[in-house]
Amino acid sequence: MSGALEDKRTATRFRILAEIADRQPAVSQGEIAEAVGVTSQAVSEYIRDLVEDGLVEKQGRSRYRVTKEGVDWLFQEARALQRFAEHVTDDVLESVNEDAAIVTEDVAAGDTVTLSLREGLLHATPGDDGPAIGVVTTDAEAGGAASVTGFEGVIEMEAGSVRVLQVPPARLAESDAVDSDALAAACDDADIVVAAGVEAVVACRHAEVDVRTWFAPGEIAADAAARGLDAAVVASTDTAGRVTDALRDAGVLFEVTEP
Repeated sequence: MSGALEDKRTATRFRILAEIADRQPAVSQGEIAEAVGVTSQAVSEYIRDLVEDGLVEKQGRSRYRVTKEGVDWLFQEARALQRFAEHVTDDVLESVNEDAAIVTEDVAAGDTVTLSLREGLLHATPGDDGPAIGVVTTDAEAGGAASVTGFEGVIEMEAGSVRVLQVPPARLAESDAVDSDALAAACDDADIVVAAGVEAVVACRHAEVDVRTWFAPGEIAADAAARGLDAAVVASTDTAGRVTDALRDAGVLFEVTEP
């Protein structure tokens, strides 16, 4: 999830950096303060921190430019905000269209249900004691799918994590030297494992790791993380870059390591 959604300071930092990018190089701290809703002194302190962190470069009195690092940070935060907004719009607050949910108990059309995400799928439990509720429009037995509408509230969900596990490419002599036990252990805690590249698929098969797919692994891992799942992407070093590019585009935090 975007840091701008997690604490007020990061949100203010994001807005001030965006204002600097929009107004550079001549930056009026008073105008930024008015736009963001803080004092000019606070803007001055934020800009000083941004300069110290290498996100903004001071070029003279009241003249600033956002650095490449600052642009990258803004881009990642903006994409994370966009993805979260899409999740809220598409999965949580849509009250006109109907969506399907797995029911945990028998329900009848007209019942109010509490909504939650489990294993990345929408679930509905009879009752209205949750932060997100809806109304089922079809009868369904426990474990079946029911149509739900009238969504209200926000589904509680903590974004998942993504680990990119690099294995050597086939063109290198050590391509067969992957520690299968270590790879299996690294994937053990993941809710979903996907592979990028033939070498990754072979390494997972040798380690007896259940790979869901090897198509669009970066996009799938990003979508899984957005739905609260922890994902592992096993990738050859030749394909890892495409995976991390997809994760960055989606605004998903990730770590790259070796098993």
